[in-house]
Amino acid sequence: MDRRKSIKSILLGGVAGGLALNGCKPDDTTITKEAIAESTQNYFGRTPEELKIIEKINSEQFFNPHEIDAITTLANLILPPDNKGSITEAGVPDFIEFMAKDYPPFQPTLRGGIMWLDHESNSLFNAEFKTATEAQQKQILDTIAYPDIEVPEAERPLQVQFFSLMRNLTLTGYYTSKVGIADLGYKGNQPNVWDGVPEDVLQQHGIAYEEEWLAKCIDQSKRNDVAEWDELGNLLT
Repeated sequence: MDRRKSIKSILLGGVAGGLALNGCKPDDTTITKEAIAESTQNYFGRTPEELKIIEKINSEQFFNPHEIDAITTLANLILPPDNKGSITEAGVPDFIEFMAKDYPPFQPTLRGGIMWLDHESNSLFNAEFKTATEAQQKQILDTIAYPDIEVPEAERPLQVQFFSLMRNLTLTGYYTSKVGIADLGYKGNQPNVWDGVPEDVLQQHGIAYEEEWLAKCIDQSKRNDVAEWDELGNLLT
């Protein structure tokens, strides 16, 4: 099994965790209906306050072009592209940029880690990390990708913490994107067909469905219809 399939199996097994976005509530929480409508195209379900925070974050830039290139290079090594999609198509570099601004404690680790990669690559191969060969890049990563699990995360060297953070952000960014979700084959909640409680169970308890309710509730041709109720709470359709 290759690396990508291994990662997918872990995610489908429910082991992967999520990352929560954090932010401070701005003093001015007003936002126009036009801005909400425009923002919901990419940020569906956000409150006006959250949309204001997202707008502010997106108006800033943390990483410079060289750092974005290094992040893209590293993310592609962590999750190599295939015919299902790539980290670039999934917007992973943009996601990492967003997270660095939304959660500032990530910034020293991410920026410091990129500096370490370039220093190590220049020392060993006289080339920046992004321009080194893939074999050279992997040689560097092999020294930081397998931490001693007996050592707490906070006590590990910066470069080791950096790689762990980049790996988490890369996988989270990819597998929460439209491309990554399609790659997983996740369909979400889907309506199923339910014909009610089995007849033998009903008989066991001495009960039965009323024909009127069967017509309203067990008609699969109406399974996608939204129920309607009167002001007294009676089911109409």
